[in-house]
Amino acid sequence: MNRSVKRYWAFQIIGWGTFALINIFFAFLFNMFSERFLYRLIFYIEIGIIFTHLMREAIHKMGLVMKSLQQQIFIFIILAVVFDLFLVAVQTPFELICGLLSKEKMQEPLHWRFLTNFTSSMPLLFIWNLIYFMYHYVEKSRKQQMDTIKLEALVKELELKTIKAHINPHFIFNALNSIRALIDENPSRARKAVTELSNILRSSLQAEKGETVSFQEELKIVKDYLALEHMRFEDRLQVDYEVDDATLTQPVPPMMLQTLVENAIKHGISKQMQGGMVKIHSGNRGSYHELVIQNTGHLNGGATSGGFGLSSTQDRLSLLYGDRARFEIKQASPTLVEAKVLIPLSNQ
Repeated sequence: MNRSVKRYWAFQIIGWGTFALINIFFAFLFNMFSERFLYRLIFYIEIGIIFTHLMREAIHKMGLVMKSLQQQIFIFIILAVVFDLFLVAVQTPFELICGLLSKEKMQEPLHWRFLTNFTSSMPLLFIWNLIYFMYHYVEKSRKQQMDTIKLEALVKELELKTIKAHINPHFIFNALNSIRALIDENPSRARKAVTELSNILRSSLQAEKGETVSFQEELKIVKDYLALEHMRFEDRLQVDYEVDDATLTQPVPPMMLQTLVENAIKHGISKQMQGGMVKIHSGNRGSYHELVIQNTGHLNGGATSGGFGLSSTQDRLSLLYGDRARFEIKQASPTLVEAKVLIPLSNQ
């Protein structure tokens, strides 16, 4: 017997037990308690348990708790009426045959006795249905909320782990090779490069600890990344920063800017024989924090327009901000690709 079935029978016993105790209490209070009263009460509780259990089976077979709220209310009312008719159709003749009624009530017309039993049982079945309905409605809502929370947590966890795993191994190998070459000819620059690489790796490992970081922290990692890439490209890579200080405290998804800049290097600068320029712009635009990454290159529909970096950026923005954030990438000029992100300002 699983937990839900045990809980159901516990509620049945508690509910009908409470009903029996209330009836016995008032029977003693008004001096109506008798052996016949006790037999009639026991019989009513037995058929009550049987018919409410059959009603529960009907609810399960119809999948009623999975229907819309309006359908549930309507069908619950219909079920209460139908099963009340069945219950009374058994109760009324049994009471008459077994003599469970007083002499006055035994003399009442059958249809009047039937109607009396129907009206007295209807509130009880209605209350049973209401409790059953409310319990499952609350359970269903709670489960949906928990499932939604778990799904969002799982998506965020997978997304952040994917971002963390996306640190390009080729970039790390290239950085290490560049550092090795600098060890003899420029030891101080080699030590600085090791620190820059360490900062990037540390940032990627900490990315899953929060949904956002300040733009200042993200920019620092990007500067370390570009400094390492500059060792490889040397004069072929030119970097320009256009950053409004007012945006430094604005929250942004961790590793998002780094991913877009890496995309610009990988699919833009590295494809150009003469190298090119990467420009990072950050400013306020109305109620948005505007981030623009421009790079020398061509948007040809390849990895630049649909690769991991760009698709993950779009997904993460949607996850964190819904439809309030925007992301686009376009060919701004014949030689310049532009990726633009608009994030709602945190104080809006």
